[in-house]
Parts: sequence; structure tokens; C-alpha cells
Amino acid sequence: MAASRSSRSGQWANQRSMITAVEDVVMDKELRMDCGLSELNRVLGGGLVYGSVVLIGGDPGIGKSTLLLQTLANLSMQETVLYVTGEESLQQVAMRAQRLALPLAGLRLLAETQVETIIAHAQKEKPRIIVVDSVQTIFTETLNSAPGGVSQVRESAAQLVRFAKMTQTAVFLVGHVTKEGTLAGPRVLEHMVDSVLYFEGQSDSRFRVIRAIKNRFGAVNELGVFAMTDRGLKEVSNPSAIFLSRQPEPTPGSAVMVTWEGSRPMLVEVQALVDEAHGQQAKRVTAGLEHNRLAILLAVLHRHGGIATYDQDVFINVVGGVKVTETGSDLALLAAVVSSLRNRVFDSETIIFGEIGLAGEIRPVQSGQERIKEAVKHGFKRAIVPFANAPKQQIDSMIIEPVKHLREVLEKM
Repeated sequence: MAASRSSRSGQWANQRSMITAVEDVVMDKELRMDCGLSELNRVLGGGLVYGSVVLIGGDPGIGKSTLLLQTLANLSMQETVLYVTGEESLQQVAMRAQRLALPLAGLRLLAETQVETIIAHAQKEKPRIIVVDSVQTIFTETLNSAPGGVSQVRESAAQLVRFAKMTQTAVFLVGHVTKEGTLAGPRVLEHMVDSVLYFEGQSDSRFRVIRAIKNRFGAVNELGVFAMTDRGLKEVSNPSAIFLSRQPEPTPGSAVMVTWEGSRPMLVEVQALVDEAHGQQAKRVTAGLEHNRLAILLAVLHRHGGIATYDQDVFINVVGGVKVTETGSDLALLAAVVSSLRNRVFDSETIIFGEIGLAGEIRPVQSGQERIKEAVKHGFKRAIVPFANAPKQQIDSMIIEPVKHLREVLEKM
């Protein structure tokens, strides 16, 4: 049976809305809370906004619950907090908190899956921050369908969003992901919340990356980096240092680029392995870069660079499990491919970045100057960059080589 409008809105059904001029809206002096984790603050846009609803998704065991438990423990020293668990028992959550050596005095737990009961407890306790782990386990009594269904997730989340806005309570919702890596549940869930964060990482790596794909209060694609330890997640304030292998003996098929993640530059290593194809069709495999982009760039390399790979298997990997979504990685990708194909080492003290057009032209990328400065900070001596990104003044200890076309890049390799 579908829920009536009054049953969905509960005690707020009789409250009337009023039209207010923007200049008359009362702004709180402190709109954000310090989460105690600077990397999470960065991704959220400078801290957790009061009354915001944040959806965080990631693979099972990636560290979502650990991250939020640590965040609540930090916030509990200044604010009233509530951790609602629908998947674990209170004993299991308490054991994890003790293992992580978190301050326990202010951590309040609730094992509950009915959203009306959760809100009733929240109205009584008046926490400023609530974590619901997970949104797929909660349900509303106004619907007869099973928890985890599309309608249950949508209606339960809607009640929590409404409660957050009416009471200025910040709410974290933990979400499951599908085997394709997208958030499970109705798409409308991502539209309802203020921020959507993805927690990413490879199973064989201790590093974790949290990325904002939607944020009403900050930049999208902002990135935070953590390292998983036996005492929980530790912040990585200089991610460029960990994503560069800087092997003592350089090998063919490797190029270093400076990508732009949210509001900061980050050095990452792109690796390529090009080998003779033995099947009827050459393989194209990518990890950390878009597969379709690789196909486009290989076609450009053939047409405008005179280098064919139709009879070669091409494997691409971004070291450290980072996912690079910008086109500024184009030059580094092809540099790694050509290096592997020719079995020649690409200079390990050179960074390269830039977008490649279909005509082989090199297009500029955003924040080129900041990218070059990041490379200088990490000891690189040479930079191959788009002509429009070349600095007007010489940078000490850095040789800048601006390029306009793919042919120029190949000549420098």
C-alpha cells in the first residue's frame, strides 16, 4: 500500500512553508563541522555542513564503516552523535571501536532498521550527526515491501533527508554498490542527497581513495587519500609521493603525469605493456583509465603519428589503483604505449601531460602552472606540456618543452 502524504511527512505534515527573500535568510556563523580528518574535510568542501545528507558507497570491506566510525569518534568530542547499525550488532561495532583505539565516551550506538524508530530516537537524543549503516537495510512501516527494495530505499531515505533539513542534523548514509561499481538502489537516491562519495581501492593495496562525484557544498571530483592500517584509516597528505614508484632502474612502458583532482595536482604513474597479439583480435585492457579513450588515442597515434598497434595487445594501468577521469592523461598514456612498443625507457625525470585532439593537436588542460610546480616539488627536471600551458617565465630547475602536435612529442621521445 502506498504511503499517504501525511504518513510520509509524519509530524511535519502540518507545518507550513513560507516564502522568504534571500537577504532575509538567517545564516549560521558556523555552517561546517571539522570531521577531524583533513582529507575527508577536503572532499566535503571544507568540512561537514549542518543539515547535509551525504551518501557514501564502496565495495564490501573497503573501509566505509571504519571511516565513518572514526569520523563520529572525532566529532563526538564536540557534538552529540549517533551511529545507527542495521548490519552489525552493537557488540561488533563496539569491538571495532575498541580495536581502533577510538575515544568511546561520546559514541552512542543504536541497532535499528525501522526509519520511524530511528527518527524517534533522534528527536529524543537530538544528535547533530547521524550515521545510518546502511540505507539498504532500513525500511518504513508505511510500505509492505521488503527492505532493500526500490520503494523502501527511496521512502526511507526521503524521511531521513526531511528530518536532516528540518533539524539541521547532518546525516551520513552508507550505500551498497553493484558488481558494476555503481550505487545500488534507485537513481533518485543520488538526486535526493547533497553529496555522493565513492570509496575506492584495490584489494591488494592498503591505499584508499574517496572521491566526490556530487557535492552541493564543494567541488566535484575532489579526492582524499587514506592508508588502511591495523588502527584504522590514516590520512595521506602527500598522495603524489605514494603513487610514484620511482624505481631505481627505469623500465620501458612507464610515464609520469600530473593529474588534477578536485582542487589539487597529483603525480601518478601510467604504465603500458604492448605485446604481439596472438588471438584473432588485439586486446585493449585498461585499469584506472577509460577504455574508450584508449581506443581513440591509439587511432590518433596511427593516423597522425604513423605508429600502428592493430596487431598488438595493449594493457594500461595507473599505479596505486587511482582512477584518472580527465583527458589531461592523453599524452602520458601514449608516451607509455610508445615507450613499451619501442622498448625504450621514457626519461624518469620528465613529466608529461596534455589532451590530444582527433587531428593530433595538443590541447591545454586546466591549472597547467600548478601541475608544473607540483612536479618541481617532487624533483622532476623536465616537462613536456601543451604550448598554451607553458609558463611565460622560466621556472628554476625545470626545463619546459611546449608542444603543439603529437609528432613533436614523438620526436622528443
